Amino acid sequence: MKAKRILCLILAAALAVTSLAACSENNANPNDSSDSSASEPADNSGDESSDGTTAPEEETKELVISDDDEEIYDQALGEFYETYAKAKEADSVAERFALMAIAEAKMLESGVMIPTQANGGNYAISKVAPYTISPVLWGNDSNREHNALVCTEPITTEDRDALKALYAEKKGTGTYEAEAKKFLEEKGYELQRTYSKGYSSDPQTLDIFMSSKAVDVEVMVNTFDGLIEYNDENELTPALAESWEVSDDGLTYTFKLRQGVKWVDSTGAEIGEVTADDFLAGFQHMLDDPTGGLSWLVDGLIVGVHDYIDPESENYTEDFGTVGVKAVDDYTVEYTLTQPANYFETMFGYSVFAPLNRAYYESLGGKFGFANNDSGTYGTSKDTVAYCGPYIISSMVANNTIVFEKNDSYWNKDNINLDKITWIYIDTQTATDSYDKFKQGVIDGCGLNSAALALAKEDGNFEKYAYVSATDASTFPGFFNLKRVAFANYNDETKLVSGQTDEIKELTHAAMQSQNFRLALALSFDRGSYLEQTVGADLKYTSMVNTYTPGTFVTIPEDVTVSINGTDKTYSAGTFYGQIVQDQIAADGYPMKVFDPSQDGGIGSSAGYDGWYNADEAKKYMDKAVEELAAAGYTISADNPVHIDYPYIDDGDYQTARANVVKTSIEEGTNGLVVVDLLPTTDQNEYLDATYYYESADQANYDLQLNSGWSPDYGDPSTYLDTMVKGGGYMLKCLGLLA
Repeated sequence: MKAKRILCLILAAALAVTSLAACSENNANPNDSSDSSASEPADNSGDESSDGTTAPEEETKELVISDDDEEIYDQALGEFYETYAKAKEADSVAERFALMAIAEAKMLESGVMIPTQANGGNYAISKVAPYTISPVLWGNDSNREHNALVCTEPITTEDRDALKALYAEKKGTGTYEAEAKKFLEEKGYELQRTYSKGYSSDPQTLDIFMSSKAVDVEVMVNTFDGLIEYNDENELTPALAESWEVSDDGLTYTFKLRQGVKWVDSTGAEIGEVTADDFLAGFQHMLDDPTGGLSWLVDGLIVGVHDYIDPESENYTEDFGTVGVKAVDDYTVEYTLTQPANYFETMFGYSVFAPLNRAYYESLGGKFGFANNDSGTYGTSKDTVAYCGPYIISSMVANNTIVFEKNDSYWNKDNINLDKITWIYIDTQTATDSYDKFKQGVIDGCGLNSAALALAKEDGNFEKYAYVSATDASTFPGFFNLKRVAFANYNDETKLVSGQTDEIKELTHAAMQSQNFRLALALSFDRGSYLEQTVGADLKYTSMVNTYTPGTFVTIPEDVTVSINGTDKTYSAGTFYGQIVQDQIAADGYPMKVFDPSQDGGIGSSAGYDGWYNADEAKKYMDKAVEELAAAGYTISADNPVHIDYPYIDDGDYQTARANVVKTSIEEGTNGLVVVDLLPTTDQNEYLDATYYYESADQANYDLQLNSGWSPDYGDPSTYLDTMVKGGGYMLKCLGLLA
């Protein structure tokens, strides 16, 4: 369960910066800005691979209908798993990235998901200067808000563009924040020491080690510091560690802590000093309880982790002392890896490496030990957490507010820009609630969904202040449930009850195990029209993505030769990951265009266009599905269509309109052989219980959902792909498969 946060689309849908994003504060970061623009859909016609070779004949495989999770996984994702295993054993980073790209191609070809959108890419208005919160694409540092520059009035579009140009000029010099302050002052803006923003779901736990969900993590990241952190110029800088060094063999990382850093409780009273032991305590607590979904992040990476957390391991031990995290002395922490990992330093922006005050944890009944762990009352409220970061949570009222007050004992308190941060609850059932609160001065930024956009254009705010928020590296796919067990919500069997009969359930279960059927659904889904309901026609492609791992996430660091279907192909240094994904997909004869070299001004991108929607191809795959399911004993016809349940929030506005796009486009694209049964609710939590809050695969109450997404933990494609591996992949639960 390699985990950054599993994101939730709906929680940001009516929120701050976009109606398209993560289950954090407000999906798209209101502090980001970019020059993103919409693009036309790509032409997917033809059957030639990107190097001009004709695609091979498709291999016919017998469809096996199964109730066994492993058999279902192997049939759907076996090729992905085998290729990915080879990538993990690669001799070089270049080969690793190339083989991972080929593995991703196999996963996309399986049709278990349809990549749909990233966070951001919508119109927004904000008082926050761009790039004064870290723009790093992975980990949690992009949610650390203490250095945000917040003005007393919205920043105009013109001045925001000038600040973006200033950032491009100053990035890497360490001077952008100071220059941005100077620019704003010269333009007549006043800076404030407070920041108010929208949020739409309360955290379920305040124990930073016990959750992979954005709704939890993005609250707590403002209450502790890491060893090292990304600054607003996207550079790793010292935080609780004053310095660090790496051994010549790349296996040992040693961090020297700054001395005198204090732990405080919720009243601000000092309860101890941050020492090296706190990092051992945090790491052990994280490993002790696998329900947090974090331990697999370091399983096989840090010495001894696997043998500590897997009771079936040949060398299983309950001795945490065998794990490669050591306190050399009170102010020196050492991590030992099983093998060199060029991306290891990028992982320290995530909560896996957070500190935990051992004595305070134990005082609340917390116990250590994988076999006998018990968190006691730690993290159950704002008053049962120890703080060592810039803020203390001073108030938390459900569905109302979360208030962060400056920690007067914070080691770096003189260098933060905000004394108070207030999160204001946004009613996602009211499409304009975020914009209304912005106009009333309650919050300092908001996204403009279709309803708010119309109001902003009427009152003149759009022309003066609107900008297009930057997209990030998150991916929100549509997930298909390959082994659905729940037909009502796991915590209330009267909620979101399916109308499927036993006969319908059996046919849907069989159909979902067909790759051809899943691809028919994916290729028939008009994602552009879906997104248009939220952001309008001019931005409907801006946040659209075509891969799980962004195509430009990494580049090949040196020339490398790999086999594409038996033919050696050499990729030069600087080749984007997405180009290799595209080459494999084209060589395999699939119609998706997942990387387009002409996008982004000729740089190339896997985003900003629709490379999947193809109704003609969808019909072809549907015909194949009908044929192979008939051979397996299942009849699909206009009189006996496959039914799939799609839960959604019926708000009478854009969410309802999006659900209708899902229904109409899939039903038309499959010649009426599929019926999308919409399961409406007006209760947000009821919807989230079905599509996001559930913890295990057998609680997933849908056949198709578009509400969960993934955001990367660190700078390597494995941060995405590990979520789909057999034996622990965190996002497999979205496919209805036990991890």
